[in-house]
Amino acid sequence: MLEFLLAALTTATVGVLLVPLLKSRVEVTNRLDNDLAVYRDQLAEVERERAAGTLPEADAAAARTEIERRILTAAERDKEATPLQPTLNRFLAPALCLVIPLFALGLYLSIGHPGLPSAPFKPDQTLPEVPAARIAEVIAVARQRLAANPDDAQALSALGEALTVEAGGTVTPAALEALNKALLKNPDDPRTLFYLGLHEAQGGDSDAALKRWRALEARSPPDAPWLPTLRAEILRVAKAAGVAVPGPTPGPTQDQMQAMQNLTPEQRQQAIRGMVDGLDAKLRDNPGDRDGWLRLANARRVLGENDKAAEAFAKADKIQPLDGRLLADWAEAHVRQVTPGGAPSPAAVAVLQRLEKAEPNNALALFYLGAASFAAGDKPDAERRWKALLALLPPDAPIRGMLEQKIKEAE
Repeated sequence: MLEFLLAALTTATVGVLLVPLLKSRVEVTNRLDNDLAVYRDQLAEVERERAAGTLPEADAAAARTEIERRILTAAERDKEATPLQPTLNRFLAPALCLVIPLFALGLYLSIGHPGLPSAPFKPDQTLPEVPAARIAEVIAVARQRLAANPDDAQALSALGEALTVEAGGTVTPAALEALNKALLKNPDDPRTLFYLGLHEAQGGDSDAALKRWRALEARSPPDAPWLPTLRAEILRVAKAAGVAVPGPTPGPTQDQMQAMQNLTPEQRQQAIRGMVDGLDAKLRDNPGDRDGWLRLANARRVLGENDKAAEAFAKADKIQPLDGRLLADWAEAHVRQVTPGGAPSPAAVAVLQRLEKAEPNNALALFYLGAASFAAGDKPDAERRWKALLALLPPDAPIRGMLEQKIKEAE
């Protein structure tokens, strides 16, 4: 009885405190709008410096081109962004504040022991296993979300994981069905890729599992929380199958990272460049390491060495053709080498054409393939691509004026 009284008092107190929050208005800001505002300020700053004579005309043109490239990339990413739900944002926090205390009380009454006297904490105490009720809850929530939205990739992936955990680590047919559906909706989801690889390993196809996992390892950030588990599974499956798998490219140790913090920016940049060059040298001796070439390509892009990044992408592509996401990175490495007002090189055009085939509305592909067509004298094709791009841009995009001028030149 006392527990219910405490819960009622807590709920009433939280409810009173949440009244102002419920009355407040939630302002929704589009990320692309913020990005465009920043880019407009940057363009204005470039123009002011050019007019004042502090920025040479050639440098100003290069700066404008770079800002326009970023706008195209921002517009492309905005198409994949999930729109904010103002009503959801307004009521989510109050709902959680009310539901969590009630859920905690219910869970405590279900598995706790209110009458048990307190006991001292033991540091060496073994942690209990996750209760089966918790997994059942995850499965129920995931299925509830899927009933409302069958295409919810996150819910599909969570359902596949929970069903696997429920089965003691075995990817069941129901879990596999959910994971395959999740893969169609979000091909880059790490959780989905991990458990699909686990299913392949359990089915005896170690080569497919290792291939999927190594690709996931190559595209994962260095601090990704799933990397230790992923690498442990790679070594376990490779050892069980008797497959020689090259280990992950070693990154800097903790001591090396600490030492780099004490370096000057110039020394730190030199140290990073040395590690990247070391990876390059290793890959020359092992040219069949596709994941290594992809890591090298991303490192070169970060360093601004776009010509070397494009070369590394080409090496990886020869081993196995790149997918749409990696094609976009490869194309960006190429177009960053284009001089202001110039046309992309034949090698860049070949990559951009493949990108356009994979993603017909890709902004970079439409713009630079239009530039290539215009330079080749095919003005109708340039006009067609640029008009398609113009239709995709928001009304206040800073590059609309420049693009409209190019369309007039092509007409």
